[in-house]
Amino acid sequence: MGQVRQPRRVRARDGELGTAVAQAQDGDEAAFAVAYRMVQPGLLGYLRGLVGDDAEDVASDAWLEIARDLGRFKGDGAGFRGWTSTIARHRALDHLRRQRVRPQAGGTDQDVLNLAGPHNTHEQALESLSTERALELIRGLPRDQAEAVLLRVVVGLDGPAAARVLGKRPGAVRTAAHRGLKRLARQLGIGNEAEEDVTDGAYRALGKSA
Repeated sequence: MGQVRQPRRVRARDGELGTAVAQAQDGDEAAFAVAYRMVQPGLLGYLRGLVGDDAEDVASDAWLEIARDLGRFKGDGAGFRGWTSTIARHRALDHLRRQRVRPQAGGTDQDVLNLAGPHNTHEQALESLSTERALELIRGLPRDQAEAVLLRVVVGLDGPAAARVLGKRPGAVRTAAHRGLKRLARQLGIGNEAEEDVTDGAYRALGKSA
C-alpha cells in the first residue's frame, strides 16, 4: 500500500518555523508572530474538522496555552506542528465534552481547500469541483480517516507525528489517511489509477502537493 507523503511545501518551511520558535523562546515577540502565521491556517483547518464553527474560539484557547508553555517545548519546526496540534486537539475535545456533541468529520477553511494547480488528467477532473463539494466529500469520511487526512494533508504532519497527536500507532494513522484519500479519489472519479496516483490525486483535490 502506498504511503501518504508529507507535503513538500510544509517540509520546506519547517526549518524557518523551527528558527522562529527558537527565537520566540528567547523572548522575540515578532518571531512568535511568524510562528503563529505559519501554523495557524493548518491548525484552524484541523479544528474546523473537529468542532465546526467554534474552531476560532478553540484555536484562541489553544494559542493561550501554547504561549504559556512555549518555554517547555523542545524540538524543531515539525515537532512544533505536532505539539501545537496535540494542544489544539485536547482543547477541542474539552470543548466537545462541554457541548455534549460528537466531533464533526471534515469541514476545513476554504483557504485550506483551494482546488486546482498544475494541469494534468487528474487536475482537469478536480478543477470541475467546487470547494463546497470537496468539503462535502471530507465530511462523508469515517471520523478516523477524516482526522488522519486533516492532520497529514492540512496540518502537514508526517505519520509518526500524526500518530502521537491521535494516540495511535503510526501504521494505523497512515492506513486511515491512505484509505481516506483513496476514498476521496474514487469519489472524484480517479480511482482506477495506481494507488500512489490515487492518493496524489486526492492531495491535489485538497490544493496540496505530495
